[in-house]
Amino acid sequence: MGNTEKLEDDQKEIQSGKLSANGGSGKKVKKKFYEEEMSRLQIELVKMQEWMRANNDRAIVIFEGRDAAGKGGAIKAITECLNPRYARVAALPKPSDRERGQWYFQRYVAHFPTFGEIVFFDRSWYNRSGVERVMGFCTQEDVEDFFRACPQFERMIVRSGIRLIKYWFSVSDEEQEKRFQARIDDPTKRWKLSDMDLAARSHWVDFSKAKDEMFAYTDTKQCPWWVVNADDKRRARLNCVRHLLEQIPYTDLTPQSIKLPPRQENEHYIRPPMEDQTFIPNFY
Repeated sequence: MGNTEKLEDDQKEIQSGKLSANGGSGKKVKKKFYEEEMSRLQIELVKMQEWMRANNDRAIVIFEGRDAAGKGGAIKAITECLNPRYARVAALPKPSDRERGQWYFQRYVAHFPTFGEIVFFDRSWYNRSGVERVMGFCTQEDVEDFFRACPQFERMIVRSGIRLIKYWFSVSDEEQEKRFQARIDDPTKRWKLSDMDLAARSHWVDFSKAKDEMFAYTDTKQCPWWVVNADDKRRARLNCVRHLLEQIPYTDLTPQSIKLPPRQENEHYIRPPMEDQTFIPNFY
């Protein structure tokens, strides 16, 4: 049974009630179900990565959307169990003076995958049609040039043999408001709320218009946008991971069970006393 057929059978079990996702229509996904299902999907992600390595496959996955829509949490869930040598996250800061003088796409190309790799862009070249445009960091001519160049650029990526998958995380203004407030109240999350996030609040409609026009130009047959309903974070992550798995035609390459070899016996070597080493204090 291939991976697609197996995932479809699992989905039938969920829909038939053998697995309970939320206990009723419209309710949020329960924590227990989420953890069990995510654990199962993460095993499939590892299988997918092993298949990509074995077949010299390459992929770019773009995560875009509103502030606080859950992009970072989805990326974390996907990459948590992957081999970091072959799965990288590209979350680029604002461009340097040197990068501003380069071809616009150049700074992103530098992070593209080689054989066996998958790169997750936590925001991408679509900054040009979103925050840069709305906040006045580029000219209207820059935006128009982006709309002309972007579809061609992405077709070049696909023709080169790199899989390109684009996700847009959609969140309602009510839910975004709740998440912003939660970040303000939680000191461990306050760093997530940048000055730019705060400034963008007064441009909600402007961002909506920019997103709609961006979709009109870049939601192409070769490189479509996949929209993720992200008001329920757990459901959004599960749906995104499940969909990502369906985009890669992987098969299970899990090796045979590993048997540990016997450890080398210590016949003559005498180790220095433990007291000679400097240990951290036992705080707990």
